[in-house]
Amino acid sequence: MNWFVASLLVIVAFLFMEFMAWFTHKYVMHGFLWILHKDHHIRDGRKFEWNDLFAFMFAVPSFLLIYNGVADGYDYRFYLGAGIALYGFAYFMFHDVFVHHRLPLLKKLSNRYLRATITAHLDHHKPNAYYNYGFLVAPWKYYREEWSKSKK
Repeated sequence: MNWFVASLLVIVAFLFMEFMAWFTHKYVMHGFLWILHKDHHIRDGRKFEWNDLFAFMFAVPSFLLIYNGVADGYDYRFYLGAGIALYGFAYFMFHDVFVHHRLPLLKKLSNRYLRATITAHLDHHKPNAYYNYGFLVAPWKYYREEWSKSKK
């Protein structure tokens, strides 16, 4: 497989995972598996949340795609699995490191994109709020608000 197609598969898988994050968050985490997700909305400093099981659920298809793709000579499955894994890493860095500070890394890192997306995520955690979106892209209103703040 040439590098262009391989790169395209990684990018497509990564972008598709943002849709999957939105869909899963709205219909699964805030739906029939709320029992696993609700402790995430209770920020009490625990190191483990039942919500963390979702990371393993998303890791399974990534692992299987990578494993089977390697076994068949680095076919398309490897690159799709790599895109999913990269999204998982980006999600972890954004959600667990930047937003909720579950690991004491990169606390001083800040830019308009991060501030807007973090604000949107924290709004989602407010009592009785129900904003739903993917994890790396928030509604445009947050970016517009952040951009107008930084212009002042």
